[in-house]
Amino acid sequence: MQLKNKSTYKKFWDEERETRSKEERDQIILSRIQEQLEYVYNELPFYRKHYDAHGFKPSDVQTLDDFTTKVPIITKKMLVADQKENPIFGSYAGNFSEDEIARIHGSSGTSGTPTFYRVSKDDWNRAADVHAMAQWAAGIRPNDIMQIAFPFALFFGGWGVLQGAERIGATAFPTGPMETERQLELLFKIRPTVFSATPSYCLHLAKKGRELGYDMANCSVKRLLVGGEAGGSLPNTKRALEEGWGASVHDCASTSEMYPFQTNVECEAHQGVHVYTDEVYGEIVHRDNTNEKVPNGMRGAIVYTHLWRKSQPMIRFWSGDESYMDDKVCSCGRTYPRLPEGVLGRLDDMLIIRGANIYPSAVENVVRSFNWSGPEFQIIVEKNGELDEITITIECNKRMYEESKLDVWKKEAEAKLKVTLGIRVKVEVVETGILDETIFKAKRVVDKR
Repeated sequence: MQLKNKSTYKKFWDEERETRSKEERDQIILSRIQEQLEYVYNELPFYRKHYDAHGFKPSDVQTLDDFTTKVPIITKKMLVADQKENPIFGSYAGNFSEDEIARIHGSSGTSGTPTFYRVSKDDWNRAADVHAMAQWAAGIRPNDIMQIAFPFALFFGGWGVLQGAERIGATAFPTGPMETERQLELLFKIRPTVFSATPSYCLHLAKKGRELGYDMANCSVKRLLVGGEAGGSLPNTKRALEEGWGASVHDCASTSEMYPFQTNVECEAHQGVHVYTDEVYGEIVHRDNTNEKVPNGMRGAIVYTHLWRKSQPMIRFWSGDESYMDDKVCSCGRTYPRLPEGVLGRLDDMLIIRGANIYPSAVENVVRSFNWSGPEFQIIVEKNGELDEITITIECNKRMYEESKLDVWKKEAEAKLKVTLGIRVKVEVVETGILDETIFKAKRVVDKR
């Protein structure tokens, strides 16, 4: 999609860094990995205990392949357990005095207990520049106004987006999530050029805006900066966002554990999501063997490593996300590798139904392909005797709702989903408003088994 009011600012935030050769960047990455391994092994008891249990020593890593094949991963469950054993921040926190700490944030753990993240001032300051580099790649400039609808609370949420906007010098308008009508009222009053939220919330606002009489497709927003969930790179979801807002869509993806550092972003060339491997090193590994790297183009699990962060660094963190990588140089000139289709979904969300692997993101891509579908859908999994059954409830677009056509659309959806998923599923088409509206992140799967 052609962007409105094309900027005349410089092309790169940091041209030398963003256009380095792969060979030069790999040498920097290896050097940083070796330094980080020495640091965490000698200074952070969590890592020393973990590595000793696996018979690993930092000196074992002499190449990037060594790093993948020899270093054990860490998981969210391990971090939660360590913080419980070593309150409050765990034995991987780092030895920092209170006057060196900029932020304390958190995310909910598996039991609902927050996992706390402590960020040093040096790390927080560095993260701001990485966010700025990512947003600049997405076309955001000092003359932009950015309305940020991510939460501003314990969760890192919108704080990183705000960091980047402020470092660039753009005008930040941090509304956070709020009552829908108020969000739209402020959008058309302030007239931002960038809007940042989850893909599902942006779809929700586009639908509600049209219902309330707002001309969403011709509003002031030129770019949507989306993240927080998979979807921003799914072709049909992306098309629905572009058409609903009349704006260019730029997908970002990260995890609470890797924040406040931005791990990746989609540039203006729209050829995938750039992975900032010299800041947060990303690997695509076999989902069943985390020490086996998969070839470019093959789907696998994403594992991340902080190369510079000293306060609670994550070394080979299992993100639970699935994607694939391509290291061909993007037409934008940036030489970072790319996730051509962004994050495809969470491996943790994958459903195994009658022997088939079903990803909610695959269902979403089909649902968004129908011109009659509304913004909300839900996947319900139940036991029918010995068999698992799926029912997909899809809201019908309010403007197209005709009771006589519901059965036609139901059969269309069932046929297309059967081809895509490889199994038969039941579809129910309902009127808009039946399902709960998405205010932040969508909850698409209800597993009743």
